[in-house]
Amino acid sequence: MTIRSLLRVGLVAALASLTAAPVLAQGIQIGPDGVRVLPDDRGPPGYDGPRRFRDEPPPRRREITEREAVRIARSQGMREVDDVFSRGRTIRVEGGDRRGRDLTVIIDRRSGDIVDVR
Repeated sequence: MTIRSLLRVGLVAALASLTAAPVLAQGIQIGPDGVRVLPDDRGPPGYDGPRRFRDEPPPRRREITEREAVRIARSQGMREVDDVFSRGRTIRVEGGDRRGRDLTVIIDRRSGDIVDVR
């Protein structure tokens, strides 16, 4: 092969890759409203990714674990953890503060919000 034919092959390969790149950056989503072509996931600054369909429920958040509940209770001043109870939508962490006083922290299992500190 001559240098000229190698340059032609290289030029054709470069042009083919440039025209295929925008096609590979798109996605397709099939839903109740039909088929949608989604833009590139990287998108412009502030872009959060493909939009959900209107009727699709929001993604379900996982529940916090007992270990995470203990971390939350420690952030409220609990030093010693005696016991952790899970019941219904709450997690109850019992223990003591740095002065030895009894402390109970009740945490919402789904959101991780503190319901009560006693």
